[in-house]
Amino acid sequence: MLKRKFYDRLLEWKERKNNTCLLVRGARQIGKTYIIDVFGRENYKSYIYINFIEQPQAKDIFEGELSADEIYKRLTLVMPEVVYTENDTLIFLDEIQECPNARTALKFLALDGRYDVVASGSLLGIRYKKIVSIPVGYEEQVEMYSMDFEEFLWACGYDEQKILSLREYFDKKEKVPEAVHEKMMSLLREYIVVGGMPAVVSRFAETHHFGEVHKIQQMILDSYYDDISKYASNTEKPKVKNVYLSVPKQLARENKKFQFSVVEKKATARKYENSIEWLRDANLVRMCYNVSVPDFPLAAYEKENQYKLYISDIGLLSAMYGYDMKKAVIDNTLKGNVKGGIYENLVLDMLSKRGYKLNYYRTDNGSVEIEFLLTIDAQIIPVEVKAGNGSTISLNTLLEKDSIPYGYKLISGNTGVNDKKIVLPLYMAMFI
Repeated sequence: MLKRKFYDRLLEWKERKNNTCLLVRGARQIGKTYIIDVFGRENYKSYIYINFIEQPQAKDIFEGELSADEIYKRLTLVMPEVVYTENDTLIFLDEIQECPNARTALKFLALDGRYDVVASGSLLGIRYKKIVSIPVGYEEQVEMYSMDFEEFLWACGYDEQKILSLREYFDKKEKVPEAVHEKMMSLLREYIVVGGMPAVVSRFAETHHFGEVHKIQQMILDSYYDDISKYASNTEKPKVKNVYLSVPKQLARENKKFQFSVVEKKATARKYENSIEWLRDANLVRMCYNVSVPDFPLAAYEKENQYKLYISDIGLLSAMYGYDMKKAVIDNTLKGNVKGGIYENLVLDMLSKRGYKLNYYRTDNGSVEIEFLLTIDAQIIPVEVKAGNGSTISLNTLLEKDSIPYGYKLISGNTGVNDKKIVLPLYMAMFI
């Protein structure tokens, strides 16, 4: 069984008992169904699972009156074997995007409060027009991600104590012993090519076979393309897929700002902006907006027409570049803009899974460019990413501002501190 941090998030929701249903969002195949299923079986006397794709007849439960009593009564018609145990039953509504009425019904199930209800699905933001009433105030929305680097380490046999020992070097800002550092960098490169999709990580932990890993990743990518064909409108299908396939090319450029001309010559924002929103809502990409000034609050200074797109799982990005590129990553022989883009996506992957909303800063003339800006305690913290150990002119410039208390430089080398600049190995991003 793969250990997931999200399990603790589910326990926390259960213990609060605040009369809300939990709505878990995320891309397909990141392990939502698996971890919620384990949670339900381990923590409730009665557990009821409904999958609206596998059990289309279950949609009948939510036709007509949507009172809790009527829903629970009709549920017994579709699933006569169900057992209700008051205050000790979990109902899991999986693939809820296939039954808009079930999403509406969450309000009434939450108000009733006899049983806990978790809903889950992909592409929830895309079919919202079919929902009669969104249950505002009665559903707690949380986003789940593919496995982060720490969870990857757990799967590879590194227990929490070993990771806590590593964190001590982060907390004290001390150099990591060279043998440990080299091993961690090797594991980080493996994470780059494997990523965090549970099926991929599980196979890698069992076999350490990169060929099998790549096959599973290709299957996942194919399923995403199938989702585009299934859910996007006829006019959007080719545009959505072309935008998605352009992301690796965008990241391989010197200026990684998303450019429509990479998707199609003479393309315009007007033609493709809906496709980008589709991919974002489907959790297949993450957007990172440029800001006009690196000041708090960053949201006030976002430039809506200047952003970068990143693939939501670093392993899938590696797969999109092809198998030969993976060998270059593992052997640490990759060079050029592609390497920079991959490591940038890696850090985006790691920091997003820590819960950060990320921006970047690039002046119009490109004289100052910082890969990421974080907000910590209402202060702006710049993060510069170097696949090697290059100079940090842009970071040095920002650190001259009195309003910026410190900044991080993430490199392939070891830890060091120079006044306000904190230099960390790339794998330490999991502790920021």
